[in-house]
Amino acid sequence: MLKKKTIKEIKEKLKEIDSPKDSFIQACLEDERKGVQIALQQWQRRQDAQQELEDRFKRMSHFEQTAEKAGYQLVAGIDEVGRGPLAGPVVAAAVILDKDQVILGLDDSKKLSLNKREEIFFEIQKKALAIGVGIVDAEGIDQHNILGATKIAMKEAVANLSTTADFLLIDAVPLNNGIPSKVMNQGDAKSNSIAAASIIAKVMRDEMMKDYDDIYPGYGFKNNAGYGTREHLEGLKELGPCPIHRHSFAPVRKYSIK
Repeated sequence: MLKKKTIKEIKEKLKEIDSPKDSFIQACLEDERKGVQIALQQWQRRQDAQQELEDRFKRMSHFEQTAEKAGYQLVAGIDEVGRGPLAGPVVAAAVILDKDQVILGLDDSKKLSLNKREEIFFEIQKKALAIGVGIVDAEGIDQHNILGATKIAMKEAVANLSTTADFLLIDAVPLNNGIPSKVMNQGDAKSNSIAAASIIAKVMRDEMMKDYDDIYPGYGFKNNAGYGTREHLEGLKELGPCPIHRHSFAPVRKYSIK
């Protein structure tokens, strides 16, 4: 009988159940103990959260499925990270997801916590059909401007896919690289493939900036990823630009050697 079980035992049992029709759920509903009812409410919140993630994944599969219905088989999502910072590279990623694999929690990388972003990063690496990355450093950004550098990084990411994509879903930036594509604003909140690309790009770039912080201390790169925070601007004023700063950006140009 349920009443012979402790609240702790009931909570552990509920972790194993994912259907409201399970007889154990019905037994919990009939148990008048406050602790049991609280445990049941917690279980229901977990179920609701899980269902929300599953529903979101289905909604964000729309553009991939539309492309597949049009006859395309290998749809790559493309996104970039690092257009706004004063230092460091712009990093783009292209990801072809496996339509038979579910990755819950895909979203704009900036909306995810660090732990969740890294967790999903490794899941994408495990489940994706192909991942390509393109990187343009600060010198390339100064040479081509940030939009031009972004396009170069994105094209490199597509070229570096181990499996050739036949359709591209791109966040905001048209590429015109000969592959049929759909460009959308805020694509990382609308498409699973683009969201996956944004996560890959951000985790990789953040790790690069942590490494740069060891090489070029004093700017707080491990904390600000090259963005113009107070710590970064104070370091720039005191130390001047370092080799990974973008001299074409006004706040850096101000301290560049004439």
